[in-house]
Order: sequence, then structure tokens, then C-alpha cells
Amino acid sequence: MSAAAATVEAPSEAALLQDPFVRELVKQIRAQDTHGTWEGKSDAKLLEPYILTAEQRRALPLMGDPDPDTLWRLDLFHNAIGLAIEGQTRCMVTPMTKMSHEGFGRTVLTTGRLIVVNRHLRDVHRFGFPSLARLAEAGNKLVADGVAMIRQYPDVANWE
Repeated sequence: MSAAAATVEAPSEAALLQDPFVRELVKQIRAQDTHGTWEGKSDAKLLEPYILTAEQRRALPLMGDPDPDTLWRLDLFHNAIGLAIEGQTRCMVTPMTKMSHEGFGRTVLTTGRLIVVNRHLRDVHRFGFPSLARLAEAGNKLVADGVAMIRQYPDVANWE
């Protein structure tokens, strides 16, 4: 196998912006724009706060309290996961987050009596992804895990 054949090309930004999870996240962000302030902004521009480069991450303190904007982005991220799971399973998924003021806590996504996603959170003040590809990958993994859990336990999820 040649070196060129062994190299896997990363998806383009345009392809990533069409990813189903990324589309759901963009819908969640746009739904918050009650005054039309973001109408002229591109989807990539709206997703910029979710991307933290290595330099940006290094500039943040190791310990810190999450600001309201970061908590809002975290909530929208989990809402998008829940709605993406709901779209594939027709089970209404509800996210719930409990966090200390220091940025440590847990988010669970539930349907029926089933916990479909369980995430421990730490250093939330540094919430972000190194790239759009990693954002899409993380969201899609949580969606796939949630869908698999519902399919494994349909009676507990009240899914038919």
C-alpha cells in the first residue's frame, strides 16, 4: 500500500458543516436568536466559540469558574445531542446538568426511565474542541452511544 493510499483526507469545513450533529447544533444556536442579530452570520462563524485552539486553551487558567456564555454553549451542545438522538429514535430526550460553581459536575440525558448519556464534567471553563472535526466527532459519538442505549433497553426508554 502506498503512502498516499494510507493517508486519510480530513473532511472539508463545508462537509463538516453538513454533518447531521453539526446541523442540529447550528439550529439550536439560531433558535436562540430572537432578535435576528445572527441572521447574516455564517454557520462557521456561529460555531467559532466551540473551537478552542491549543494557544487559546493555554491562555485559560487551569482552575476557573465557567462564565455564563460557556455554560450556555455547553447546554446547547447537550440539547443538540438530545434532539439528534430523538430524531433517530422518536424518544423524547431531556438533558439535565448539575454543576458546581467551579465547573465540575455531570450531565445526563434521559428518556423514559433510561439514562442514555452520562457525562462527568470538569474544567468547564475550558469547554471547547480543537477543531470543527473534533466537535462533530464528539457530538456524533454521544449521539451514537445514546441511540445504542435506547435500542438496547427499549422497554426502559418506552421506545417501540
